[in-house]
Amino acid sequence: QVRLVESGGGLVQPGGSLRLSCAASGIISGSYGLTWYRQAPEKQRELVAHSASNGVTNYADFVKGRFTISRDNAKNTVYLQMSSLKPEDTAVYSCHLAGTSVWGQGTQVTVSS
Repeated sequence: QVRLVESGGGLVQPGGSLRLSCAASGIISGSYGLTWYRQAPEKQRELVAHSASNGVTNYADFVKGRFTISRDNAKNTVYLQMSSLKPEDTAVYSCHLAGTSVWGQGTQVTVSS
């Protein structure tokens, strides 16, 4: 059974940084595309960043230059490094396995002073 487990969320001040992790199990490392999404209260879910199995990455315009998606295939984990965080980045961040219905449980990120 394929599973995704996120971690790394928390409370951070504006301008701060966090690194989210999405650990996969039940699937060959590096063989899949993975997308980070976020959903803020009373807003629609939006794509944040995508990492394809061939190494290509894509970002939403609102995070370009601030967020970086990366992989550690030895750990079968995809990371989302978030820097220069803003209050509007506050949301539940979830990872999704491309082409499937597999989602992680989500991790809360709150940016506030």
